[in-house]
Amino acid sequence: MAALTIVANIHAAPDRIDLVKAELEKLVLATRAEEGCIQYDLHRDNTNPAHFVFIENWESRELWQAHMSAPHLDAYKNAVDGAVTAFTLNELSHIR
Repeated sequence: MAALTIVANIHAAPDRIDLVKAELEKLVLATRAEEGCIQYDLHRDNTNPAHFVFIENWESRELWQAHMSAPHLDAYKNAVDGAVTAFTLNELSHIR
């Protein structure tokens, strides 16, 4: 199984930034405890406080897929319903 890097970009509605940030922060410890999680770091854009980025590394795509079905991700999605204006996710493979 090949390792997988994920870059997730989350853009919060301007009036919901604090809510989205708080809910994203809740994901960190639970996700880091998951099987296959190598790295799960939350970042915020220095010039746009509504833009958050997760940089993730997983042992395999299969273990990342299991993460995507985790109960804490469902709770996050419900909590931020209507508060996230854009979400993009990139699956990356390390070259060297």
